[in-house]
Amino acid sequence: MADITLTIASRHYDLRCRDGEEAHMAHLASLIEEKARAAQQMTPGLTEVRSLLFAALFLADELSDLRREMAGRQERLMLETQDDSAAQAIEALAARIEKLHERLAARTADA
Repeated sequence: MADITLTIASRHYDLRCRDGEEAHMAHLASLIEEKARAAQQMTPGLTEVRSLLFAALFLADELSDLRREMAGRQERLMLETQDDSAAQAIEALAARIEKLHERLAARTADA
């Protein structure tokens, strides 16, 4: 395990993380710090707790938007896949109809 100190909203937090994840943890902390700073700029005088609350809300809002966007993309992808399956089924039916038409035409010609 690795020891790391993160600074968020001017406060230092000593944490442990898996070896090799220090840079990732520092990156995550910088995202939280950025949102906490934005909250402080929009509403000066926020307490540390409120700054972190707003940072968490900003990040949760972004995550929610990304999840909604991802769900929309997955839905469109499923529809495209279903369209491909439907098109293949229609082509197969059209081929069967043509064969039946040829058989009927041949029987009619023989009669």
